[in-house]
Amino acid sequence: MAMNLIPFSRSSLAVRGLGQEIDRLLSDIFGGSPMQRLWGAGDGRGAFLPACDVRETETDVLVEAELPGMDPNEVQVSLENGRLWLCGERKHEEETKTKNVHRVERSFGSFERQIELPDGINTEDVDASYKDGVLKIRIGKREEARPRTIKVKVEKK
Repeated sequence: MAMNLIPFSRSSLAVRGLGQEIDRLLSDIFGGSPMQRLWGAGDGRGAFLPACDVRETETDVLVEAELPGMDPNEVQVSLENGRLWLCGERKHEEETKTKNVHRVERSFGSFERQIELPDGINTEDVDASYKDGVLKIRIGKREEARPRTIKVKVEKK
């Protein structure tokens, strides 16, 4: 006799059916399920959202964004109100020679990322570079925002 590891009930069917119905309604209203719109529908027309890493050192905030295949001159980088903005568009190159396209998984389209930065950044000390599809941005911290060691004086009795 086989045992089910997960209990089965009619209510679990109802919940699954409700989730599918919600997905269908959202798809009808907005054109694709929420996950398809976020990550792409498998046809390349989905939203392109570059992956970003944000790190902080004692002296800098470092941001790396993956922008493979993009012209770095078509990426706008700006600082405003304590936020770093990355905007641009990854264009879709259609090859007219191909008759039978079987699958397109690479996403393309306009993107806008905003990254909230920690307090104490120096908006005058910023540089950006692009190499091998990765945009690297370094934002310096103001001197007063940097950690510092304070020597403790020992008083004699």
